[in-house]
Amino acid sequence: MPAHNPFKAALAARQAQIGLWMSAASPYLAEITATAGFDWLLVDGEHAPNDVRSILQTLQALGPYRSQAVVRAVSGETALIKQLLDVGARTLLIPMVDTAEQAAALVRATRYPPFGVRGVGSAVARVSQWSARKDYLDVADDEVCLLVQAETVTAMQNLDALCAVDGVDGVFIGPADLAASMGHRGNPGHPEVQAQIESAMRTIVASGKAAGTLTSDNALARRYLELGCTFVATGVDVLVYANAARKLAAEFLPERAQQVSAPGAAY
Repeated sequence: MPAHNPFKAALAARQAQIGLWMSAASPYLAEITATAGFDWLLVDGEHAPNDVRSILQTLQALGPYRSQAVVRAVSGETALIKQLLDVGARTLLIPMVDTAEQAAALVRATRYPPFGVRGVGSAVARVSQWSARKDYLDVADDEVCLLVQAETVTAMQNLDALCAVDGVDGVFIGPADLAASMGHRGNPGHPEVQAQIESAMRTIVASGKAAGTLTSDNALARRYLELGCTFVATGVDVLVYANAARKLAAEFLPERAQQVSAPGAAY
């Protein structure tokens, strides 16, 4: 069968993909979330307590549903990327990518020789259905979708070069870290940060690569989509739950209620 990654195909066709961030590190909650019908769900291995085994379990939970999994690794280590691909991750989001050299190394980590350095062990891995996918090695490189996070002042300075790296399918702007890098920690809504984000999005879109980001502010999400972003996460599972629980408590126990987070407070 030909290589197939619906999320990668949608980005290439510039079809907007609406997602939700999953930080709960719970396959059970991930499956519940999948019933909502989002285009993609981010399985977070950077700031959530996930490891390769729990990411595998989440991928298995999401398997029957239309929502496509995007796995964020804790780092861009070659060995970790190999493990995530082998357990079935097809789309990877790698944090803190500042240079074209880093991005090119990530591309090599996701490709088999002679185009990369990914170790060949798919015969005993879930990704090949334990060798049932006879042509997996032939289609594997094309199946992978690689997204890199640009989230520092340095990354902004190198954005044109990052976008020019062959094999990078999209660039994700990390608002929280970018704000901190710009001297506005905890305030991604600062006008200077937002101006930089919008400028970066225009650069990414103009390069032909997919642009993406995360925001809990619905108005900002719509603004980013208008700018041409093709993968936008519109919330975070733990905050959706926390805010709903706090709101319910406030109705019956106002004296004990916790303050509900303002939109956009998370990222």
